Amino acid sequence: MTDSAINVTVKKKRKFTNDKNELLKMDKEELVDLLIRMESHNEHLKNIIAKLDSPTEECDTRKKRQFDFSKCRKHHVLFHVMYLGWDYQGFACQDFSSKTIEHNLMSALMKACLIESPKTANYHKCGRTDKGVSSFGQVISLDVRCADEEQNDIPYCKMLNNILPDDIKVLAWAPVPQHFSARFDCKSRTYRYSFPKGNMDIEAMNKALPDLIGSHDFRNLCKMDIGNGVVKFVRTILDVKLTKLFSDPFNKSSGYDMYTLTISSEGFLWHQIRCIMAVLILIGEGKESPSIIKELLDTEKHPRKPQYCLALELPLDLHDSDFGHIDWRYDEISLQEAVKNLQKCWTTHEIKYTLGYG
Repeated sequence: MTDSAINVTVKKKRKFTNDKNELLKMDKEELVDLLIRMESHNEHLKNIIAKLDSPTEECDTRKKRQFDFSKCRKHHVLFHVMYLGWDYQGFACQDFSSKTIEHNLMSALMKACLIESPKTANYHKCGRTDKGVSSFGQVISLDVRCADEEQNDIPYCKMLNNILPDDIKVLAWAPVPQHFSARFDCKSRTYRYSFPKGNMDIEAMNKALPDLIGSHDFRNLCKMDIGNGVVKFVRTILDVKLTKLFSDPFNKSSGYDMYTLTISSEGFLWHQIRCIMAVLILIGEGKESPSIIKELLDTEKHPRKPQYCLALELPLDLHDSDFGHIDWRYDEISLQEAVKNLQKCWTTHEIKYTLGYG
């Protein structure tokens, strides 16, 4: 065996190390090999964690065996869900992360033996919010186990909220026809984006808003999602407005005054609101004129999206989903608990704000 072959053999046997001196002794080839093996090991650990967090664990399987779902009565319902999405990877389930809103909801539904599997529950969601985005108006529809005819309704909110984390709560539920879909039967969705005034010209931002209302091609004010089959970019904005939420208590006229952009539509494109907000911020900072919105909506004149930074996801909230008349059923205790959790969150952030202000 040659010296070079011996060196290769040694390199392959390098173990993971965080010793600085050991790392400095490695050549480029050894470092690349170590990095590749560490990435592979990391993916292996992620898969193990995902399996441990999966709602299909053995203990849940044993619990579900108590129910023969083929014999259980079911009905189609809506669930009104709120969540603070700041610490989550978005609403929709992901392959390598259990830190999503949907994963927690489906896990709670299965642990409560309300569904056997999301795949067989006729499940739809009203909106798919991105990483860091919150919601006070998310709605999902699905088939769930219901009580026998001689029993009262199952306390869905209480059951689920006892399992869900504090920053995800079911606020209400409603029985709906079997064909009803939280995705396709939603009449409109309303988002809010909150921000501090800073040095921005709110009047200039307001001048740009009327150009957004109506049906337009928003390809220059969204992120392309062609990979998921989205090739049409016309959307209808029903209403949009900027309002002052509250003022800085220490200063009646301050850059710390909070404003919110409220925007409603039947449906939105990927990152559409964050793109709109990004351009509005440029207008408020005096870097663009209010007419830029109208210019960007003229796709014949501007067929290619210009480069600009996307607005942060943290201030965005799916605030409301309109389904017309729905017989929502609330659990007073569950609502009180949800309010208490929000008050705790507010207290923590208000203390941090006050300390930072001082």
